[in-house]
Amino acid sequence: MTDTATNAHLDDEDSELKRSITGRLLFFYTLGDVLGSGIYVLIGLVAAAVGGAFWIAFALGVTVAAITGSAYAELVTKYPRAAGASLYVNKAFGNRPLTFLVTVSFLAASMAASGSLAVGFASYFSEVWSAPPALLVSLVFVALLVVVNFIGITESVWMNMLMTFVEVAGLLIVMLIGIIHVAQGDADFGVLTRIDVSGDYGSPALAVLAGISFSFFAMTGFENTANVAEETIDPYKAFPRSLVGGMVVAGLVYVLVSMAAALTVPTETLATSDAALLEVVKQGILPFSTDFMATLFSVIALIAITNTTLVTIVTQPRVLYGMAREDVVPGVFAKIHPVRRSPWVGLIFSGAVVGSLLVIGTLVTEAGGGIDLVGRLATVTVVLLLAIYAIVIVACLRLRGRDEDHPFFRANTPLLFLGLVGNLAILYFTIYDDPTSLLWCAGLLGVGLVLFLAEYFFGSKGTGSKAPDLDDVKGV
Repeated sequence: MTDTATNAHLDDEDSELKRSITGRLLFFYTLGDVLGSGIYVLIGLVAAAVGGAFWIAFALGVTVAAITGSAYAELVTKYPRAAGASLYVNKAFGNRPLTFLVTVSFLAASMAASGSLAVGFASYFSEVWSAPPALLVSLVFVALLVVVNFIGITESVWMNMLMTFVEVAGLLIVMLIGIIHVAQGDADFGVLTRIDVSGDYGSPALAVLAGISFSFFAMTGFENTANVAEETIDPYKAFPRSLVGGMVVAGLVYVLVSMAAALTVPTETLATSDAALLEVVKQGILPFSTDFMATLFSVIALIAITNTTLVTIVTQPRVLYGMAREDVVPGVFAKIHPVRRSPWVGLIFSGAVVGSLLVIGTLVTEAGGGIDLVGRLATVTVVLLLAIYAIVIVACLRLRGRDEDHPFFRANTPLLFLGLVGNLAILYFTIYDDPTSLLWCAGLLGVGLVLFLAEYFFGSKGTGSKAPDLDDVKGV
């Protein structure tokens, strides 16, 4: 039996989760999560920060994210287990408080992202049916995705793949509109080089850095892929190609869509719109009714946002499940439904926290808090994830030479150092630009502190994992 086969067999014995995700499904899982997570929701914010050349922010942002993704690819092929970044930090540093901090930071980021996307979903939904209150739409949306995730991971991933085709179709419509606009001779290519320095950012470099900060929410999502390692068939082969390949394809699409939007719609219009890509469709360039196309595109955008939110909600209970087995959070989160094989306790907990975020954020907004709930939750997500990405790259470098007695992917070392610098630079600017986001981060981390105290004072140490860790099994 080959090393890969042996490891896969041992993984199956160690895990209560069902190994059913193929490499092809994993590629679409990554692509769908990254594509839908920001281009439909936050492109207006990026255009407002940079100007017509906002495609540069997407190109640079996805480059930093792809380098970080290569670190994840190396680590997930060494440790194909649920829990992702938390597991890698635990392996690299063996520090329980640090592992817990990474765990709760990742959960907080994922929950903030779910909340931001749910609000974005409600914004597009109002284009189709404006009667229900936005908060109700958001809460029902989250609840339905919790139910889908409970049904099972295979069903969730197949649903993800189908929705990925739909969201890609929506972005292709935007690119087609851009191509027709150019062919008609109406495009001003000079707009693609214009960087706005008249606003809050007085230099081109700062404007682009601000755009990267805003756009980075659209780059996130690839880290969720690592958390289904325990449910992937032959993760040693599947992950490098699917994870990095999905990100490269998503980055190319982002750049082309950004250029199409900038060439078709005035930057000022994009910057002030809550549904910026819808403005492209409303230009009436395609030979169809503008109202019909606007409705169709709104439905496509709803599916795209659903896709990304589905993946984030898949991730949250699996992180809790993996770290419960490591005795980092209470063991109740390691419970698996006997029929559906889903981590149902973590699902309920995650849905409740996201719902609370939506209620609190809506109340603050209606009370005159002066916040953009989508933008604020997106910023919280970016702050937390950038810190995690930097730590994961350090963990990857620290784990070099360890647990390498089976096939694994090796990331390029100089690129990893470049990715580390990139993540830290974007993190610094994001906090400098919006320091109040740290208060929201602290609030979400406070939820994790409760879990930590519960495990510390009431947990049964050494009982979280029912099976030995992979690197404790002789002969692997």
